[in-house]
Amino acid sequence: MGGNAGMIRIEELLGLVPEAPQAEITLWIERCWLRAERAPDGAWIFTEVDVARVRLLTELRITLEVAEETMPVVLSLIDQLYDARRTVKALLGALETQPAPVRQAVLARARSQGSE
Repeated sequence: MGGNAGMIRIEELLGLVPEAPQAEITLWIERCWLRAERAPDGAWIFTEVDVARVRLLTELRITLEVAEETMPVVLSLIDQLYDARRTVKALLGALETQPAPVRQAVLARARSQGSE
């Protein structure tokens, strides 16, 4: 790993995602599609989340050939989906702490709302 705990440099990132061109990664950072940080020496450093994002961007741009002008919309929709998943997970976690009758009532109501 790089100097910062849990962070890796671009060389390590390229080793993990070799199909991602370095020039594209730099472009993705400039376009704010990827949120990398700068190390004290000015090098780009990446988290595990960044690595996953590079894999996603590589799949979309290189493998699926999603058009560059379409990417902001696609990324926005994917980000919204991930946010919704986190919210649902948090709600389910909160629901698990409730007494059984409350859980059952909430789940029954959610099922009836979903079928309307």
